[in-house]
Amino acid sequence: MDDLDRRILSILRRDSRAPYTEIADRVDTSEGTVRNRVERLVDEGIIERFTVATHTGNVKAMVEVSVAVDVDTTAVSGRLAEWDEVDFVWQVSGEEDIVMVVDAADTSAVNELITKTRGLDEVENTKTRLILDERLG
Repeated sequence: MDDLDRRILSILRRDSRAPYTEIADRVDTSEGTVRNRVERLVDEGIIERFTVATHTGNVKAMVEVSVAVDVDTTAVSGRLAEWDEVDFVWQVSGEEDIVMVVDAADTSAVNELITKTRGLDEVENTKTRLILDERLG
């Protein structure tokens, strides 16, 4: 991956629907080059998916999850990622093992999700942080 790939990715992170012609103008190359680069980045798994960021008015939160030492965090993360309210699941280093980013209708729905998470046998503890504001980086 070179500098041109990074510049294309930067544009797509902010707007995954940006037309290739617009991207080409912004990075000073041809539309065909952008198209080929994006296809290659998808084929190589660098671009995992194109997604939509929403501003639903819902409550967003990060739920940090600690699991037992002998637990397969990949398996737990996979189960958590299947829940409708969950936008992202990250395996992380530090005190907690997993972080979920959730988008729920209200604080009651966030609380239900926390209770559901704590009900998993592998989960030892959770910490929750409400997201008060977000900006694209």
